Amino acid sequence: MRNEMMYRPVVDKEVVEFLRNEQKPLDGSLGEIECQANKDGVPIIPHETVVFLNLLLGQIKPKQILEIGAAIGFSSSLMAQHVGDDGHVTTIDRFDVMIKKARKNYEVLGLTDKVTLLEGQAADILSTLEGPYDFIFMDSAKSKYYDFFPDCMRLLRKGGMLIVDDVLQGGTILAPKEEIPKNRRTIHRKLNAFLDVVMHHPSLESSIVPLGDGLLMVVKQDDTDFSYMIEKKV
Repeated sequence: MRNEMMYRPVVDKEVVEFLRNEQKPLDGSLGEIECQANKDGVPIIPHETVVFLNLLLGQIKPKQILEIGAAIGFSSSLMAQHVGDDGHVTTIDRFDVMIKKARKNYEVLGLTDKVTLLEGQAADILSTLEGPYDFIFMDSAKSKYYDFFPDCMRLLRKGGMLIVDDVLQGGTILAPKEEIPKNRRTIHRKLNAFLDVVMHHPSLESSIVPLGDGLLMVVKQDDTDFSYMIEKKV
């Protein structure tokens, strides 16, 4: 389950070490879960992204959050700290092992009433959701970002923010496809197609932050329908 690309940083190794090890650690049980996951090589968001999300969510204060890719429930638990008494986090995952660990972590953290974990394929579940959500965090199969994006925009409220993790593929996102191993070319092709839409569309404000393996931030400016992407083959 180790995410190889997280160990191919897109900035200097010394800078990554500083961002990962010198910024304020999380307190309490959530901090313990983060430390144990890092020791075990469990694929959670790196600490520099943790610190960034903590700061960002503390400022924008979303009430309704959707996450695609729960893993062990760490990032959804982090986000749940910021939704207030009347807010909620909905997250999706399809892997039984991860789902079991996530539910255990929600119990430990006292978040069973604050986080709803939907089990199954995101492709099937997203179309059933109605929203709107103030904030969406997508950290799932990278080859599916393009496919999931239209539903994310449908579910996100106008002015809401979508953050997509791991979009730079250890810096290889810029490499010619001939240099990409054959088993990763689908990810490479579809991520580039996804970025081409998101970075240039007039209805979106977007920025890539070089944290972890690249954090894409997107703000929805209007109610443009992106469903055309579903039929387009990339």
